[in-house]
Amino acid sequence: MNQPIHELVQHGHNYVVAMRRHFRSFPELSGQEYETQKKIISELTAMGLEPRSIAGTGVLAEITGGKAGRTVAIRADIDALPIQDEIEQPYCSQNAGCCHACGHDGHIAMLLGSAKVFSSIKDELTGNIRLLFQPSEESFPGGAIAMIDEGALAKVDAIIGAHLWQPLAVGTMGITYGPMMASPDQFTITIKGRGGHGSMPHQTIDPLYVGAQIVLALKTITGNQVNAKELAVLSIGMFKAGDAFNIIPDTAILRGTVRTFAQNIREIIFANIDRICNGICAAAGAAYTLESLYGFPPVINNPQVAQVVATAGEKVLGKTAVIELSPAMVGEDFAYYQQQVPGCFMFIGVGNEAKGVVYPHHHPKFDMDERALSHGVEVMVNSALHLLKA
Repeated sequence: MNQPIHELVQHGHNYVVAMRRHFRSFPELSGQEYETQKKIISELTAMGLEPRSIAGTGVLAEITGGKAGRTVAIRADIDALPIQDEIEQPYCSQNAGCCHACGHDGHIAMLLGSAKVFSSIKDELTGNIRLLFQPSEESFPGGAIAMIDEGALAKVDAIIGAHLWQPLAVGTMGITYGPMMASPDQFTITIKGRGGHGSMPHQTIDPLYVGAQIVLALKTITGNQVNAKELAVLSIGMFKAGDAFNIIPDTAILRGTVRTFAQNIREIIFANIDRICNGICAAAGAAYTLESLYGFPPVINNPQVAQVVATAGEKVLGKTAVIELSPAMVGEDFAYYQQQVPGCFMFIGVGNEAKGVVYPHHHPKFDMDERALSHGVEVMVNSALHLLKA
């Protein structure tokens, strides 16, 4: 390249920070990213590109190299969360009840920064870079399927994506060479008993008591029914029953999540959920319904693409700064892209205790050390350049 990538990234750092702060100030929920889409299209158009809308509120743009070759896609998610922003910064959200508390503002900014770099060297490229700004990652079934259905991966040879990650310190990045993130499944158990006065429980079938037994029994599944070598999580997030202290309710509702990496383990867990509910409810004389919702597939990195990304990370951040992680049990619809083409998802560290960047993702005070934005841009650009040569 006529100008080193590092210099191009550093030259664009202030732009990337400004973009990140703009999107933090004006977040939009899944499927409602209309102004976000307009801003992205405006910025890409100013770079001389010809972006188009996709998947409703998403954006696709192609940077065509000077010579024909492979096509590498880079994806950023663009939606925010229904959370009231509580950071005390001038870029605090101006949209009440909506906040980029997961870092997607930074993802948009990094991809725009990458677009600037690639636009400046496009005549030197052998191959093409496809920019994918995806809506609705936070809302199941996610926006990736719609992006794919509308041609986002047509003729793409490889894809990469990044998530700014608070648990990792700024100046580091995390990666795996296989399983990265789990399938985020949901379930709802509705227990139907017979309500009555709290002073006469013998006349009732107490769904709250039945539900409590089910909660305790469900927690044994991953320990007793799943091989200890398998990665699996079952958690209960909601238990709702009754409205008064002296009335036994008719109904109790439990909601929870299952996280796995293998279809057979997923099936074992859900079969045992049903078996436990059936047995406990039958013993108590209660009835139940079980609603199961399978979420995204697991994010599983292609080892060859992951090695390219890790090598790029070592070049940018240093060898010891690239950390091989254990799989995370959170979910991501980036998995759908990986089912179609070889891909790698990486974590870019944004944590900094000295600066108070300690709040986790989905917290109203989530923020980031913005130096990480340039790290992400440089790693993604170098990764894509190497993948064009693969």
